[in-house]
Amino acid sequence: MQRTDPVVRDDSMIDLASNDYLGLARHPRVIAAAVTATERYGAGAGASRLVTGTLPVHRALEDALTDLTGWSAALAFSTGYAANLGVVTALTGRGAHILLDAHAHASLHDAARMSRSPYDLFGHNDVADLDDRLRALGGARVLVAVESIYSVLGDAAPLAELYAVCRAHGALLLVDEAHGIGVAGEGRGAVHALGLAGAAGLVVTATLSKSLGAQGGAVLSGWAMRDHLVNSARSFIFDTGLAPAAAGAATETARIVAAKPGLAAAVQQRAALIAERCGIAPAAGAVQSVPMPGPVEAVAAREELRVAGVLVGCFRPPSVPDGVSRLRITARADLALDLVESAASRVRVAAARGAEVLPG
Repeated sequence: MQRTDPVVRDDSMIDLASNDYLGLARHPRVIAAAVTATERYGAGAGASRLVTGTLPVHRALEDALTDLTGWSAALAFSTGYAANLGVVTALTGRGAHILLDAHAHASLHDAARMSRSPYDLFGHNDVADLDDRLRALGGARVLVAVESIYSVLGDAAPLAELYAVCRAHGALLLVDEAHGIGVAGEGRGAVHALGLAGAAGLVVTATLSKSLGAQGGAVLSGWAMRDHLVNSARSFIFDTGLAPAAAGAATETARIVAAKPGLAAAVQQRAALIAERCGIAPAAGAVQSVPMPGPVEAVAAREELRVAGVLVGCFRPPSVPDGVSRLRITARADLALDLVESAASRVRVAAARGAEVLPG
């Protein structure tokens, strides 16, 4: 049986695959913050947050996240995956229903299954379909879960319209800002950009491992919601607290993003350049998506690019549905424009070899 290993990053290559959108994972201030937290608090938190695992660095992180996003409270988890598991299962259960956007992240699907609540999908970014499904549920307690910017196609959710429909039916809207914070709304996220931070009937999850360059996750909410999660979210209660190094690093990156809105603009500039050179429609955030005829062609194009010194993502079944194979290209604020232009041009050539018709 052939062994299958993940791609190992090579620093000599042009990286258009990682989620370090702002290039902060190796920022000197961020590394120094991680080292300081490790020296002060150790390599691990040592226990659940509810025992002795809550450290001053966790409080500092949660304060930095609220300052960045405009929410009144934040709760840090060990991963963004755990944050989604925790919030969905804690807010549903007996008598509740869950509606997921058809393109929602795997963690939201897994959380819906674990909640033991009935759940269903509505059409991707289809506000009318969501409205119909909420009406059919007849005023039941419903949690609707979407992403602000989607991780495969890179498109944005119509959050204002989705929120209005949820409010009209009394449903709670959960927005996963994994790909929004650091990129949308001058880095403060799509929810903040719409003026919805702190709005009733809305809760946000986020990861610290993409634009914030570290590791971990968080739920952004009001204080009543935070208190409920502390007492009900099993992936918070029964998990060891976030490692001090990750918490310290994410605290510093959140402060940098808040102080430097130009970082988000730099990502958007490079994303637009990638889209133009690849001949595709610009996406909403850092993620740009180049469609491929099938998984064989997608893998072949990725390998051709790797040999040419360019790293790109490759989404194909079974991690995505049949018919959705594509190259996933991510823009990063720290890459020079000439490198981005050159690498994106190579992507178009490699993709065209396997595609019958390439848009553009």
